[in-house]
Amino acid sequence: MPQTTRPTTTLALAGDTMLGRGVAEHLASDPVRTLFGEELLELVSSADGMLLNLECCLSERGEPWPDRVFHFRGPSSAVDALTLLGVRCVTLANNHALDFGPQALLDTLSTLRAAGIAVAGAGEDQAAARTPARLRVGPLTVTVVSVTDHPAEYAATPDRPGVAHVDLHDAVPAWLTAQVTELAAAGAGPVLVSPHWGPNLTREPPAYVRRAAATLVAAGATLIAGHSAHVFHGVGGRVLFDLGDFLDDYAVHPGLRNDLGLLWLLTFDDAGLPRSAEAVPLRLTFSRTTLAHGEDAGWISQRLRAACRALGTDVTDRDGRLRVELER
Repeated sequence: MPQTTRPTTTLALAGDTMLGRGVAEHLASDPVRTLFGEELLELVSSADGMLLNLECCLSERGEPWPDRVFHFRGPSSAVDALTLLGVRCVTLANNHALDFGPQALLDTLSTLRAAGIAVAGAGEDQAAARTPARLRVGPLTVTVVSVTDHPAEYAATPDRPGVAHVDLHDAVPAWLTAQVTELAAAGAGPVLVSPHWGPNLTREPPAYVRRAAATLVAAGATLIAGHSAHVFHGVGGRVLFDLGDFLDDYAVHPGLRNDLGLLWLLTFDDAGLPRSAEAVPLRLTFSRTTLAHGEDAGWISQRLRAACRALGTDVTDRDGRLRVELER
């Protein structure tokens, strides 16, 4: 009898995405489509959905949070960049969601929901910020849990908007492990945990991040996809330790090359189990992201291979995509 191919679902995963500052200035004079290369737009359109970390608020209101060096805010209309990409969900648990205070965060939540984009990691109060997002991706229901380990002052409280903050340095909080365990036991589909963890511009995940990742996998997370470092890290087991950046206007670190990144394409089978992860090389210029080619793609390949090798994971190259087999 001929073999039948099991249906698969593909989710595109991207890291820190900034729509404020230079990106917002670009959008004030140029069409939203100019933020991305056509090859990249074609690629993401082939996925069943996309998830990224939105590292800014979307609002015309609010006041800068005091005693912070950077404040990132994009106009509400910048949500068009997300809809163009086919983004189905954003994580907001990060260190810029409250840069312009609670009112700007509330505007962000309203704008995203009006655009049909699910939100995880921030909310009108602590309970809302900790509530996972559920989204339909192809035939699957994907549950997204989002938390950040910094800054503590952005944490939502029972009576104030904010982000889902956790201190991961000593241990994963009991409420988070219990939540992941409960979601996994429900068996409704993949449980994706997306933490904003660790310091900026590091070559590898710090020890406390590795410990937290192991705890969350043991609790039942189907996959972990982290961000914060602004450069991509390796893959170990079912953990993508850092997705790196996807769109920004940042200065380039000459050694760490935060202008070179990855778009991850995760494939799940019909049971919601991860089958593979393919990383597509990206090139980030000022307020524009395209696919990387030539020497840039070669540098990315070498960097990912070394980072994964350090975590005991092999990387293979298939038609310009870097493939990693995920632990099942």
